[in-house]
Amino acid sequence: MNVLTSGAEVQAYALQAKALRNRTIGLVPTMGALHAGHLSLVRAARAQNERVIVSIFVNPTQFGPHEDVARYPRDLEGDCAKLDAAGVDLVWTPRVDEVYPPGYQTYIRVEDLENRLDGASRPGHFRGVATVCARLFHVALPDRAYFGQKDAAQVAVIRRLVQDLQFPLEVVVCPIVREPDGLAMSSRNAYLDPNDRRAATVLYRSLTAAHALYNAGERSAQAIRACLTDVLASEPRARLDYAAVVDPDTLLEVERVTSPTLVAVAALFGSTRLIDNIVL
Repeated sequence: MNVLTSGAEVQAYALQAKALRNRTIGLVPTMGALHAGHLSLVRAARAQNERVIVSIFVNPTQFGPHEDVARYPRDLEGDCAKLDAAGVDLVWTPRVDEVYPPGYQTYIRVEDLENRLDGASRPGHFRGVATVCARLFHVALPDRAYFGQKDAAQVAVIRRLVQDLQFPLEVVVCPIVREPDGLAMSSRNAYLDPNDRRAATVLYRSLTAAHALYNAGERSAQAIRACLTDVLASEPRARLDYAAVVDPDTLLEVERVTSPTLVAVAALFGSTRLIDNIVL
């Protein structure tokens, strides 16, 4: 497995791979602190492509003014060991000053989507996500890029970015990977103290309750949203950010569930904000 920091070297690798017949590239963008959810994306990329590139970059532009980018968990040595075992061909670990060199001032905004769901709670977050992903796509030249369903609003932003800027790649969305008690795997789970870790399972409990209500025949988005908020309110350690029933592409609220619909929740446990979702 190669580990490179230079974008020029990564692009040379990608161009060389593409010069070989039928050599497709799968890219898995990450911020490191890898867990089983990330590795499920790697396995999907490995199964569908001849070359797999994983980027590890804690992107400062997607952190808000009150979010500590320096606190984000990092374990490059451990991450590389996991990726090597998973059969990754190249790990790209760019420096901040290469992605955003002095004087950098070009950012990408997905104007409507960037202000919905997580974007409403984290102003500027999706501007950072869209910008860094465009740069990763430009350098690594992937045929497919892999993202997790847990970050459903991010998925909608990336899909629109790829469509609007006509990147010649497929966005592949992989299922959420969960802990045995249902908590969605996230690098941020490491921030939780034992009490908040136990409390955080309320996110999945709220979603399963909403799913049960849907299976019982309920189609009113208002009723499904009320189910979410009632379950979340039962956990005193959870501070609700949002409980939403929306179109998965536009992230706009729906009135009735008549087609695939995203049911998404976000809450804070202590100072840690977690998200989760299902699709009805």
